Amino acid sequence: MLHITDLTYRIEGKPLFEKATAAISDKWKVGFVGRNGAGKSTLLRLIKGEIAPDEGEIAFQSRRRLGGVEQEAPASNSTLLDIVLEFDSERSALLKELESAPDPLRLAEIHARLNDIDAHSAEARAASILFGLGFSSTDQKRAAKDFSGGWRMRVALAGVLFSAPDLLLLDEPTNYLDIEGAMWLETFIRRYPYAAIIVSHDRDFLNRTATHILALENRKLDVSAGDYDSYEEKRAQARANALAFRTKQEAQRRHMQAFIDRFRAKASKAKQAQSRIKALEKMQLVAEPVEERVAGFRFNNPRKMAPPIIRLADACLGYEEARPILRKVNLRIDQDDRIAILGPNGEGKTTLVKSLAGRLSLLSGDIFKNKKLNVAYFSQHQLDELTPSESAYDHVRALAPDATEAQVRAIAASFGFGADKADTKVENLSGGEKARLLLGLITYSGPHLIILDEPTNHLDIEARASLSQALNEYSGAVIMITHDAHLASAVADRLWLVKDGAVAPFEGDLEDYRALILNAQRTQGENSARKSADPKTAQRQTAAARREATAPLRRKVEAAESRLEELGAILPRLDAALADAGLYENNVARATKLQKERAALIAAIAAAEDRLLAAMEKLEQANKDAGA
Repeated sequence: MLHITDLTYRIEGKPLFEKATAAISDKWKVGFVGRNGAGKSTLLRLIKGEIAPDEGEIAFQSRRRLGGVEQEAPASNSTLLDIVLEFDSERSALLKELESAPDPLRLAEIHARLNDIDAHSAEARAASILFGLGFSSTDQKRAAKDFSGGWRMRVALAGVLFSAPDLLLLDEPTNYLDIEGAMWLETFIRRYPYAAIIVSHDRDFLNRTATHILALENRKLDVSAGDYDSYEEKRAQARANALAFRTKQEAQRRHMQAFIDRFRAKASKAKQAQSRIKALEKMQLVAEPVEERVAGFRFNNPRKMAPPIIRLADACLGYEEARPILRKVNLRIDQDDRIAILGPNGEGKTTLVKSLAGRLSLLSGDIFKNKKLNVAYFSQHQLDELTPSESAYDHVRALAPDATEAQVRAIAASFGFGADKADTKVENLSGGEKARLLLGLITYSGPHLIILDEPTNHLDIEARASLSQALNEYSGAVIMITHDAHLASAVADRLWLVKDGAVAPFEGDLEDYRALILNAQRTQGENSARKSADPKTAQRQTAAARREATAPLRRKVEAAESRLEELGAILPRLDAALADAGLYENNVARATKLQKERAALIAAIAAAEDRLLAAMEKLEQANKDAGA
């Protein structure tokens, strides 16, 4: 499907690709991996034709459609559902033409094409995708301008998924999703009927979605079958084999050189020595495998503090006293706690950690902290607090004003900014480097508690592994919000669930939580019934849950009915045109064409009737299953 041949591309003279070659076939789900700054996003731009290679070729099979998320959906008055539907440009164009096309023949052609592209189910499909990405039925009818940029990125992602391109290109799609959204996307991609290339540093996400791994390393591309763990095993084995073979070559070279040095001057051995000299010159050493050095994270350990270090009692948290987001929160944190916070976006996870960090005052209730408690708080928004025109050295100098230059540079190096990076301005650092600098600055004083709100968004897989190791070696408390299930599993030994205005321990591990999410609708209905003591309230809640669950099926029935009505309205016009006796005398070709269109229309009506009956049966069955 996609062939990359001898690709070479440079930025400001620096080569990102040199004679790189790879091939992607239909239906492959390809995880695209490589270090930050290696050129992954650049390759996606090359594939989309936004930039041209210096040398080589990127070729597709004819008439292939590409799709990727370019930017967030606009903050317009259009509803989320309408925005997503507009991503199917052919359907939108046909519907627009349908409003003004006067020719019965053209009307029939339009309806036939709409039937071919399954346009009748478009609204139900779009609604299902939006729901999976965290938008309720009510949200889908709201204007896009009501949502923040992160949520509008989800809308843009929904639109691309809805358009179903032949090659789906996604660049870190989980960065603006919560764990729940990432889990849904995993399932969607596994079932996606076409090819996909996904740039991701989320190890678990790649293991659950990828059928192949495309690796960018040393300016070359390599495709291997299997998930990320399989790729890592093959990569380690290949490096070990290459290193072993090079070791043998070097031993052979030393042996040959020793013979040459010993016998070059002896007439009886001169010919053999010359032969070995030539062989030595022709020997091509296998390149020694080079592991790019990963600057490790390291967090200074705090002094011990008597437990608990934080306790909340009957606390209400939020931004408006009349509208608390979390109510009656009772919890304690000890210095050895490692906690991952779960829950859908918008439920109050960030509100909770801001309150714990002292960035947000309580609306009511009490918070008890040790007077000497030192808390380090990291969130993506804090990257803006770094001064763009200053370097890592400048930021460390402000942190330690009395330190000598050598000491400042040593501290910067411990953050991962050696001599080659310490004087680079923040505005010229990558997202991962900015995150590394901020983490170093906020943890330098040895905090008792590190709070991390999505720390991995700009970190590659190696950096995430280093962060995980550093957090496990750190002796203080850790609280994290992350969509990276691998990091959460590696670091956290407790889970808190933030949902429905409450914070509670989650009894189970992340796999248990995954199972809960995949059965969310059923579980939600059961929990609502259990929580309600009022039978009438319980009945209303159950009915609401049933309506929510069957909404896509109802929309499908409505769409099928509407489609059948549209097709039925065309038939009398075609019959009227064919009833004109003069048509067969004056325009035989047109009469023949109209007869074919009528036959196609009759077939389309029959198919629409079948779809309507099937949709109605599914809706009836769903209502029965829900106890309607």
